[in-house]
Amino acid sequence: MNAFKYKLTIKNGKLDLPTLDLPEGTIVEAILLVNEQPQKEVDETEYLLSTEANRRHLMEALDELKEPQNYIYVDPANL
Repeated sequence: MNAFKYKLTIKNGKLDLPTLDLPEGTIVEAILLVNEQPQKEVDETEYLLSTEANRRHLMEALDELKEPQNYIYVDPANL
């Protein structure tokens, strides 16, 4: 048995699944799990800046990027 999992949003009352590469006549069983409370999309930047500690850490990291002596250089030939 194979399984495919998709997280989709209903648009105009329709569920738009991607095309599946299955042979003609394949029998499938579909189970729809409906999330009664749609999840708010999380803005990554907003989330990362949501606490004072995170903001301070990110600002310090950005300041460190301004100093090339803080960079770590890797030679791919030595990997």
